[in-house]
Amino acid sequence: MEKPITPPNFIKSVIEEDLRTGKVKEVVTRFPPEPNGYLHIGHAKAIWINFSLGDEFGGRTNLRFDDTNPAKEDTEYVNSIQEDVKWLGYEWEEKHFASNYFDEMYKRAILLIQKGKAYVDDQSADQIRETRGTLTEPGQNSPYRDRSIEENLKLFEEMRAGKYQNGEKVLRAKIDMASPNINLRDPVIYRISHTPHHNTGDTWCIYPMYSYAHPLEDAIEGVTHSLCSLEFEDQRPLYDWVVAECEMEKVPHQYEFGRLNLAQTVTSKRKLKLLVDEKHVDGWDDPRMPTISGLRRRGYTPEAIRNFVYETGISKAYGVIDLQVLEHFAREDLKLKAPRTMAVIDPLKVVITNYPEGQVEMLEAENNTENPELGTRQIPFSREIFIEREDFMENPPSKYFRLFPGNEVRLKHAYFIKCNDVIKDADGNVTEIHCTYDVETKSGSGFTGRKVKGTIHWVEATQAVPAEFRLYEPLINAEEPESVEEDGSEKTFLDQLNPNSLEIAHGYVEPNMKEAQAQDKFQFFRHGYFSVDPKLSKPGEPVFNRVVSLKSSFQLPKQ
Repeated sequence: MEKPITPPNFIKSVIEEDLRTGKVKEVVTRFPPEPNGYLHIGHAKAIWINFSLGDEFGGRTNLRFDDTNPAKEDTEYVNSIQEDVKWLGYEWEEKHFASNYFDEMYKRAILLIQKGKAYVDDQSADQIRETRGTLTEPGQNSPYRDRSIEENLKLFEEMRAGKYQNGEKVLRAKIDMASPNINLRDPVIYRISHTPHHNTGDTWCIYPMYSYAHPLEDAIEGVTHSLCSLEFEDQRPLYDWVVAECEMEKVPHQYEFGRLNLAQTVTSKRKLKLLVDEKHVDGWDDPRMPTISGLRRRGYTPEAIRNFVYETGISKAYGVIDLQVLEHFAREDLKLKAPRTMAVIDPLKVVITNYPEGQVEMLEAENNTENPELGTRQIPFSREIFIEREDFMENPPSKYFRLFPGNEVRLKHAYFIKCNDVIKDADGNVTEIHCTYDVETKSGSGFTGRKVKGTIHWVEATQAVPAEFRLYEPLINAEEPESVEEDGSEKTFLDQLNPNSLEIAHGYVEPNMKEAQAQDKFQFFRHGYFSVDPKLSKPGEPVFNRVVSLKSSFQLPKQ
């Protein structure tokens, strides 16, 4: 299924060297999401990297939930993550939970205390933060740093037994408060949290910190190449310290790659959750969200997303990718798959006065000129049709080739029609136009008597299916919203929300669309690629999400 990861990159080169020298006998990777939110487009890149490298080198990839913080985790997220990974086209070798290893992690913490490498600290979180130091100043030793091994063992056991309240005590690794790497300044490795866990219930009231648990999980599972985004690079020394000092039999190694950053897009789980909680969007799967579930609901295909992350490659460089790149891959994937049909989003009624009343004829139309295998369909034509309101102007500018009084245009798949009269309401608004048609100009008849410069689409009025169209623009106006400050002195990213990110229109589609099913995809002539919304559509009342517009000036750079 997957293309090999090319051109060669630093991670691939490391794996090749490890296999060549016998450092590893089998490549084992893992995708380790925290079940505290829905997966987003950045996770799609991490999923592709881990699963593709595992597959390319004949190894295996596990799915592991880093569920060490019960206050923010939920089975809803666990289920959605599994659904997203499968939808993207990946199958994990084994499924694990960090919580399955809580007993082992506790034993390793005891080992650290026994070795004099960990201690119980009574300082508050604020005090620990204040004494941690800065990038230019060393931290200050905790007054509890030199507690005896016996006292630390006793206090830690009491923490587990539930004797203390949240925040009253923590367990810290004893490393180096003067280290230039702040992550090594006696990091907290256990905290108290009297919160039921989605997997372990009330068994525990102390929970390991992610930076302590993660390397242990990798070691327990025999992961050989622990791949993560560049933000974890400074934590690699702590990762190695935990594996070494906890005396793990298997020794994984961490490698970092540059994360995927999309323009006008936030991928911070905290920010995405804020959008959901404050109802700026219609849930985690809102089609404007960069979540995998949002992209799926909007109509993106797994192939488009996989091809997109493949082309972005793997590097350590920071960069922001234009949204047009993602949209390009959606068009490329859908152009041969999606049947082409007609939809009128802003309808204006047309009466063809010389067409016989009560007569309906069926016209043949191809479903996709680039893919003949999709066949043809029959569409009705009669005296009354709908066209786009923008396809008519009473007083057009020069070089306007659509419909206006006295002008003739071609109806897609049908006939030439000529505008003869305009009907208006009391306020002067155009409500209907009257035209005549030329029976000799039927599409496919070979008529060459004259040419017209404009072709417009339409839907027959008596059998048209009412439909809702949801047209999307980027949710956020700022090019790099992740960098917008939130300290009160600058605009927050919420101030950059686009008030026009969703436009809802009501119009008509061809009658064959009445039975369209959730996630069915179509190309609507001149409007773009659309997908049937799985949540809002009802039988006979389709709702279409625009995946992407039809054209873009974007082109991939030539290799």
